[in-house]
Amino acid sequence: MIALPHFTLLRPATLAEAARLAGAPEARVVAGGTGLIPNLRLGLGAPLTLVSLDALEELRRIEVSPHGTRIGAGVSLQVLSEEPGIPTALREAARSVAAPAHRSAATLGGNLCLDTRCVYYNQSEQWRRSNGYCLKLGGDTCHVAPQGKKCRAAYSGDLAPALLVLDAKIEINGVLKPLHTLYNDDGAKHLALQPGEIVAAVHLPPAKGRSGYAKLRARGSIDFPLAGVAMMLSLSNNLIREVRVALTGTNSRPVLIEGTEALAGAEPNEATAGALAKLVQKQAGPMRTTLTAADYRRQGAMVLARRLLARLTMGESQGESQGESQGETP
Repeated sequence: MIALPHFTLLRPATLAEAARLAGAPEARVVAGGTGLIPNLRLGLGAPLTLVSLDALEELRRIEVSPHGTRIGAGVSLQVLSEEPGIPTALREAARSVAAPAHRSAATLGGNLCLDTRCVYYNQSEQWRRSNGYCLKLGGDTCHVAPQGKKCRAAYSGDLAPALLVLDAKIEINGVLKPLHTLYNDDGAKHLALQPGEIVAAVHLPPAKGRSGYAKLRARGSIDFPLAGVAMMLSLSNNLIREVRVALTGTNSRPVLIEGTEALAGAEPNEATAGALAKLVQKQAGPMRTTLTAADYRRQGAMVLARRLLARLTMGESQGESQGESQGETP
């Protein structure tokens, strides 16, 4: 790693001021900094200004009402993982991120806006220069898919899939939008935020069913997901009323699996699990962005989806020692 680049650190007192400062050329927003600062030390960006959100107490509030829950973007992942009123999928996703020290600093908004990752990108400047750079930064070729013109770096935030299955909306500069509108299907420009736009909060409707999150990774702590799966399952008379599934770690944006409405009315049995796994197989798009084979990650996502369906059908909650959170081989 190299020394941090020179920059001016600003600490606005209001969200409106933060948005104004963040709209300046070469400005970046920083909250916990657990994703941004290591990238800057690798030479992945050199902003002239960092706009810190740590003075904005309003971003660290959780407000619960009969109409749902509003979670400030500055709420730490540690708080999310321990908050009893938070849906299980979101608590499990927050608990799965890195180590306790990271979770105490990392924030909800920061995890949602996490940069995409690739074995050709998350390297030192010397390494990237010797390999001719890549389409995501400094080059004109995606080393993962050289024949294409789109960056295939993978989105690896853990919270987005949980929020997608919970039908969350994001609050950006006072405007509510569906969460999926935050992302583009482009590893180099995966965020649809415009200059000066800041994610201020997430809004969750009242829970409709059971939810959970499972994650495949090389090691049982610290690592980003090779594949992550979130699920919301609503049952009626032991039949599926609704099931929603979302992925992370496999595509350039978090993916809400399409076609799950066809499973409404089915029993949550082995045949249904197989049908769900096929939907995941078709829509997961892992590439050579990690040292782990793409097909292993696709198969892993399928297995995690099947396990989640079984776990939620039984009404179980995930413990720290279970295989999904400890990187158990599918």
